[in-house]
Amino acid sequence: MSVISVNNISKKYIIKHQGKQQANVKDAMSGFTNALFGGRNKVEDEEFWALTDISFEVEKGDRLGLIGSNGAGKSTLLKILSRITEPTSGNIRMKGRLASLLEVGTGFHQELTGRENIYLNGAILGMRRTEINKHFDAIVDFAGIERFLDTPVKRYSSGMYVRLGFAIAAHLEPEILIVDEVLAVGDADFQKKSLGKMKDVSNSGRTLLFVSHNLTAVQGLCNKGAFLQHGKLKSFGEVGNVINEYVQSVSKFKLSQTWATPEIAPGTDDIRIKRIEIRPTVELKTSYIDVRIPLKIELEFWSMIEDADLNISVFLYTMAGECIFNIGSNPKNMKKGIVRGEVDIPGSFLNDGSYYLSVMIVKDSATPLFFFEDAIAFEIQDFREETAWYGKWPGAIRPLFIPVNTWQQELL
Repeated sequence: MSVISVNNISKKYIIKHQGKQQANVKDAMSGFTNALFGGRNKVEDEEFWALTDISFEVEKGDRLGLIGSNGAGKSTLLKILSRITEPTSGNIRMKGRLASLLEVGTGFHQELTGRENIYLNGAILGMRRTEINKHFDAIVDFAGIERFLDTPVKRYSSGMYVRLGFAIAAHLEPEILIVDEVLAVGDADFQKKSLGKMKDVSNSGRTLLFVSHNLTAVQGLCNKGAFLQHGKLKSFGEVGNVINEYVQSVSKFKLSQTWATPEIAPGTDDIRIKRIEIRPTVELKTSYIDVRIPLKIELEFWSMIEDADLNISVFLYTMAGECIFNIGSNPKNMKKGIVRGEVDIPGSFLNDGSYYLSVMIVKDSATPLFFFEDAIAFEIQDFREETAWYGKWPGAIRPLFIPVNTWQQELL
């Protein structure tokens, strides 16, 4: 049974632009004089379609993750679903009580205390006072604001705002819960609690709409996904497939580079790069590489030297420029021709993030012949199981921990 039906939703905004900037001081003063004495500069209107013909249906108990780059239209869609703004065309149908957490302090009255805002928000959601009383202690405990419960919320920090707002929305049992990226304001402990609470909400059969740039959180929480791009619905369906399509669309990385002849290849008179590639060594079930996947770096180059002892040095960096490792092969005597080398990176070694490779060809273990900087770049997506927290883990590497079932214990 559909609880949300979105039918050909479009949203248009009018953006106003002032006329062209004055070319000189005289023109600028003329424009100032016109404005001062009632004259007006020419104003041009531009139509901006934030959403265009969006249609989909959400079944009862679905957990829908909305993903897309900034400006894709996610927040506009949520505001329409939350009845904050009206669509330019199309319509939506919803069944059930709706709670939205779209921005810090949604629905709060600045002059009222935290206690009073709990009851105010509950009333807005259509809850009776007895229902609010039933959940009151759990809301206060979850938000961690007991000490400031009778303080006006205008004195709360942004983190306190979010904690209280989310606690109210999640505990007052709406049939439909909408949560935007506001959880990014909270600390790691709050994110962990909130994501766990949203799992409880979804497991209870209620419907969840969740917007986040954290694809791991979306993958862990949601069973369906919707990918928005430039105001259009590019993909809707099983969350894994939708995430795959989104990652493919935004990835700017090339996993391989190849040059057909030495004349067009990067290098020097001694060395020319033929091919460099990083590839998974297992069959992928997704279109992207995650932290579990073992990788192989393959390098081929033309050596123009008749006889030389050569070795390859490989550098792996984070996108911030931090060197993760530098490894080198043993020197080997090579004749003029094509030289090939490989490096294996085990699975469950690198953390999720973006990386780039540089390689150096060295002669006699001492003389660099060619340093190929930023030769290739790649991205690793997150994957984790049996955790309710999906915040960013620190560090460039993330070795696999010993499974719990192999732990040893000695009783006291």
